[in-house]
Amino acid sequence: MHALGRLSAAFHRIEYGQMKTKIFTTGGTIDKIYFDAQSEFSVGRPQITTILEQAMVQLPFEVEELFQKDSLDVSEEDRALLLKKVSEDPCDHIIITHGTDTMVETAQVLEAVTDKVVVLVGSLSPARFKGSDAEFNIGFALGALQALSPGIYITMNGRIFRPDEVRKNRAENRFEALD
Repeated sequence: MHALGRLSAAFHRIEYGQMKTKIFTTGGTIDKIYFDAQSEFSVGRPQITTILEQAMVQLPFEVEELFQKDSLDVSEEDRALLLKKVSEDPCDHIIITHGTDTMVETAQVLEAVTDKVVVLVGSLSPARFKGSDAEFNIGFALGALQALSPGIYITMNGRIFRPDEVRKNRAENRFEALD
């Protein structure tokens, strides 16, 4: 099916209320709270519900908090839990908020899921900061989720990537396609 057909089918599901989105939160910069200028922080409560409510999103969604970790602290056990939750959830459209440093590694683990559209998203600055990329990235992820065919995707910086075709360029503070 070509892209326009997939998009049309997605909007058809939405129009008749058939599409529900499940959102799993895992922490990361998007939910960080900084305590001082020396980068002392904690990962706070998920911000995605507030962002979607303030944007008056009309699609049905459910948020489940799995853990609140910086992505550098996400373990293989955490990834196994996330894979289990995604695999077993009845929703076939899933967003995962995740820290950006190990987002690619988590997406690669999730590639075992082939029958759902799964989009990982994060931000390069906390959602609580003025001028954060969090709101844009979440909106972009929600739009991409509706138009993509089943698979695992990373949506960052206004682009959609497959897990094996992307890297985080820490020097430029952005995600980019592999050469």
